[in-house]
Amino acid sequence: MLIANPKATRQAYPEALRQIMSVEKANESRQWLSQWSRLNASATPLYALPDLAAELGVAQVLVKDESQRSVLGSFKALGAPIALVRLILRTFPEQHFSARDLLEGKHADALADFTVISATDGNHGRALAAAAQSMGCRCNIVLHANVSVEREEAIAAYGATIVRITGNYDESVEEAAALAAANDWTVVSDTSYEGYEVIPRDVMQGYGTISAEVIEALQADAPVTHVFLQGGVGGLAAGIASYLWEQYGAQRPVFVMVEPAQADCLYQSAVQGRAAKATGSVDSVMAGLACGETSPLAWRFLENSVDFFMTIEDDEAVAAMRRLAAGSTRDIPLVAGESGVAGLAGLMHVVGGKGLAADLGINADSRVLVVNTEGATAPGVYAGLLGESDVSVLRRQEAWLGALHTDKDFLAMR
Repeated sequence: MLIANPKATRQAYPEALRQIMSVEKANESRQWLSQWSRLNASATPLYALPDLAAELGVAQVLVKDESQRSVLGSFKALGAPIALVRLILRTFPEQHFSARDLLEGKHADALADFTVISATDGNHGRALAAAAQSMGCRCNIVLHANVSVEREEAIAAYGATIVRITGNYDESVEEAAALAAANDWTVVSDTSYEGYEVIPRDVMQGYGTISAEVIEALQADAPVTHVFLQGGVGGLAAGIASYLWEQYGAQRPVFVMVEPAQADCLYQSAVQGRAAKATGSVDSVMAGLACGETSPLAWRFLENSVDFFMTIEDDEAVAAMRRLAAGSTRDIPLVAGESGVAGLAGLMHVVGGKGLAADLGINADSRVLVVNTEGATAPGVYAGLLGESDVSVLRRQEAWLGALHTDKDFLAMR
């Protein structure tokens, strides 16, 4: 399903939104993140896939590869540590902590009894656990029934205490809030709810790093015309779109929101004109996007900036995973997790649908950006879906790079 958003506008970034999230704050977050040892020092690659672009009939397909952000394997490494740093600075102003010292663990003794908690589908919890371990505070993570044991073990490896429930993601959010209230812990969530917006704002602000790096990589090249973004609760999309909206104003790209048909909370928000709940089972192979309720805070940024909302099926995500993994003569093979490919799957759906590309203004001159938000964060799941391990794909990627491709259309970070 695909709908145009009647509330989408072409105007300068509103001052009311800038007071909440801004390029200035995003750049500050980026500078702080550069001091965390668990993030790679360089920006993640921005790859052009010219053969895929030719297949889809567009001028360029650009993939921002967040699988290479850190050992944590996903874009979530940009959100949780920033939120935790800002939380600690607000909670202990008398200590005069610095972001650098916190990320380097220099105040671990002072934070030994400070406890945070969050619900997660996997990646946010892993990033929060790693950040808490780096800073020396305690971390509890609530997992719902559909989170794999593989993802649970990856989170526990960073010292987090795991709490399992039998419900879905939204019920795990409720459980985390209840446990926090009962034990005087602090929730560090990437979704907002009534009375809880400051920390989700900080999480989203960290995601602005992705947009900043894209702009820097393009340099003098023309800006992208379309950006296909994953759904979930809306935090990633809000962080990326708000930055690009502020940067380009009325000339911003066309934003297209993509989410699983079973977890269509953002699509339903567009239909109803307010932050809404999903109508499906909220059970998708795209585990990181299997969210039933839109973040109200994220929706404030999305309701006027996203031009189109659409849903895709699970098999479309798997097909996109396979296409990225396969690569081609001119396209580097990429490891992209099941949630990481949603934007590309949405683009492939639109191009393959009768008249849909024209409806979105996609043509031979379009330059389309998608974000691979995760690698094989659950290697067993990845191998099961593709019939090939992420290690095998990475070997082919290494061989491709070793062939010294010099095609002018190949775009690496510069």
